[in-house]
Amino acid sequence: MWPHIKIMFTYIFKRLIGSIPVIVLISLLVFMLVQFAPGDPADLLLSEEATPEDIAAARERWGLNQPIYVQYWKFLLAALQGDLGISFRYADPVLTMIGDRLPATIELAFFAILIAVFFGVPLGVWAGARPNSWIDNIGSFFGFFGISMPSFWFGIMLILIVSGFLNLLPSAGRNTYGMAEDPITGFYILDSILHWRWKSVWDGISYLILPSLSLGTNMLGILMRVTRSSVLEVMNEDFVRTARSKGINERVIVWRHVFRNALVPIITVVGLELGTLLSGSIIVETVFAWPGSGSLLIEAINSRDYPLITGTVLSYTLMFVIINLTIDIFYAAIDPRIRFGK
Repeated sequence: MWPHIKIMFTYIFKRLIGSIPVIVLISLLVFMLVQFAPGDPADLLLSEEATPEDIAAARERWGLNQPIYVQYWKFLLAALQGDLGISFRYADPVLTMIGDRLPATIELAFFAILIAVFFGVPLGVWAGARPNSWIDNIGSFFGFFGISMPSFWFGIMLILIVSGFLNLLPSAGRNTYGMAEDPITGFYILDSILHWRWKSVWDGISYLILPSLSLGTNMLGILMRVTRSSVLEVMNEDFVRTARSKGINERVIVWRHVFRNALVPIITVVGLELGTLLSGSIIVETVFAWPGSGSLLIEAINSRDYPLITGTVLSYTLMFVIINLTIDIFYAAIDPRIRFGK
């Protein structure tokens, strides 16, 4: 047991070390791209009455008059100390702004992936266990629907039908004005539960349903197709035929034996799609006016807020690294044949 744990921690350490060049390279790439993008932050953020002297003073205050390599070196040194700079537009620390907005994005992505897993995995298992049956046809329909449906268009349709025509759920925002108070974690629903405010819990869920459904539908389709293919492949293994010859119930075979052996690709897709949801929620957050880090990134790009753009993209990069590392750790817990040292 101890050698296996030692190998696992060695593997994690190597992965963390190997992630450092990736993060540095992405930060360099993002920093260079935003610097070469057309538009000057001083021209965009200062008023129309600003004189050339005011613009020059702002550029000097923000360090934009220095060479690009000097700006990046200063940014990198500060980032290593946990300082992502000060936002040009808001004059607040970038790290604080990301910390305020990120819980909303994580909350949205969590509920989206919850919807995808809750519906996509059972549909995929049933479709894979009974190929070419009516349940397979229904699952394939939802799978192709989810994969083909653009999330922004689906979100707009949900707003028009569910909110506009049926008037069932709110169409924009995160909560009703005046409901949120005394934040603890930044996660609105979790904070409401901790405060025992069940009316606020439902209020938060009602605002989450449409954007999370819009964001999670695409992943539902992908997850259903991957689950179906994985289950279909495992159903042809020898141990399944052996279990059937012993007279074991088909439902037990599917959920206890087949599903467990099909979990590795499913967890891979869930982990990768979770990272994609976190970064891909930008459009959905814009459609539903969701106050997350995605909408913050759009605001930063429109105003050429270099520190805020770079800091937000770096936060997404770090989350991708953590998610992928977590997936690799789960592999060993699910499939004992997998060894990190191999």
